[in-house]
Amino acid sequence: MYLVLLVCIATVILSMILTAVYKRVATKFNWVDVPEARRVHNKIMPTMGGIAIFISYYFALFLLLPIPISLILPIFCGSLIVLITGFIDDLKNLTPLLKVLGILLGALVVYYFGGISLETMTLPLIGTLQFGSWSLPFTLIWILGFTNAVNLIDGLDGLASGVSIIALTTMGIIGFFFLTIQEVSISIMIFVLVAAIAGFLPYNFHPASLFLGDTGALFIGFMIGIFSLQGLKNATLISLVLPVVILGIPVTDTLFAMIRRKMNRQSISVADKNHIHHRLMSLGLSHRQTVLAIYSVSAIFSVIALLYNFSTFWGSILLTISVFIGVELFVEIIGLVGADRRPLLKSLREFGNRINKKKPDDR
Repeated sequence: MYLVLLVCIATVILSMILTAVYKRVATKFNWVDVPEARRVHNKIMPTMGGIAIFISYYFALFLLLPIPISLILPIFCGSLIVLITGFIDDLKNLTPLLKVLGILLGALVVYYFGGISLETMTLPLIGTLQFGSWSLPFTLIWILGFTNAVNLIDGLDGLASGVSIIALTTMGIIGFFFLTIQEVSISIMIFVLVAAIAGFLPYNFHPASLFLGDTGALFIGFMIGIFSLQGLKNATLISLVLPVVILGIPVTDTLFAMIRRKMNRQSISVADKNHIHHRLMSLGLSHRQTVLAIYSVSAIFSVIALLYNFSTFWGSILLTISVFIGVELFVEIIGLVGADRRPLLKSLREFGNRINKKKPDDR
């Protein structure tokens, strides 16, 4: 454990140094993010800071830790493909289809060469389900979903990187102490990635001097998708729910963005300014306050995920129902789907009015 701690500290320092160096490189080569209507920032900023995270992370894995190369190499190759996809997208603005193809190609590499997949799931009262030929599409959809979820919330300084640190730390703790993962190396790899992102965060937190870019957001989202699968090769219902709860903010933002666009008869790939961070800022929160508020909500999701590991089956069911209700209330309060689409709040208001009408006159 002392070695892991020392490596994590070294990774934070290395990441900070590489990020400072990379910022100069990005400025020199004009790798910048230009403000546009959908952006929150209003000045040209160096971007693609995920490259520094990527280099510092794999430097630590390959050279500082005694982790089998056979475990690291497929993940490295798959994530490199995704990093390159994000890099090209930051430079050339790839179409959504090409971005998806790049992510799927990286997912195929870890599926076939890393053995990272969803193979079975055990359901209460039903038993074990074999995915069989459905294992591949389920795995690809899972990784694609998490990758895009992280990419979608990368809209404010330090938002995606901070939320990812919270989520990955929770995954590492649960993987190390609660889930049956054959390789403890997986949890170590998660904590090292947390360290690499932590070294980058001081440059990315508001007011940022360097952006993560799709290069970094896709890479981090891809890694979260992979790590969330490491304990799910033979999944249970609860272990399948855990990663979704841990990534509560990105998952909620992605899901309701799809619902919102569908209800507005728009393509789900059409960008807009109605994501969670946009809605919170429209309610009067500052840039920094919005980021800190989302950090807090992410931390709440992480605590809930930890509670699952101490709950009975029925306790987990009640916890899940509570999460659904809480998420729906949060979504309706901030108007994530639309100001006129608040069915739960409307029902609660009508119920409250009925209760008030039934009260006897106190006069």
